[in-house]
Amino acid sequence: MKPFQKLTVLMSVLFLLSVIPVMAQIDNRLTFQAPFAFYAGNAKLPPGNYTVTQPDDNAELLLIESADGSHSVFVEYVPNESDNPPSKTEITFNKYANTDFLSRISVEGQNSMQILASKAERNAAKAAAAEKHSLSAKLGR
Repeated sequence: MKPFQKLTVLMSVLFLLSVIPVMAQIDNRLTFQAPFAFYAGNAKLPPGNYTVTQPDDNAELLLIESADGSHSVFVEYVPNESDNPPSKTEITFNKYANTDFLSRISVEGQNSMQILASKAERNAAKAAAAEKHSLSAKLGR
């Protein structure tokens, strides 16, 4: 293959890789403190410090675990691809009456992850409108 053809093929591959959207991932871990009980998926978690990790980079699955390891749950998410990535790292909740449901995890400079609503949240949404609120989170250990 001629040098020009090799260069053309290499540049084409690099271009294709650069236009593939980046999937939302948590590279290491994310931590946050919840001063209230909340639902993540079908599990009710008490107030406390939590870590969020992604055990498998190829699966749209997150592990939410209390700092002491006494509570944990896997939740499914869908990447929320946007032209404007989040400007801060935060955890967003939907509040219906007195019950909070984990809704979204946003990582600064990356795409956010929309947590799939549980049956309990879908039922709560039928009865009342969601009041969204967020907590600050940190990347790293």
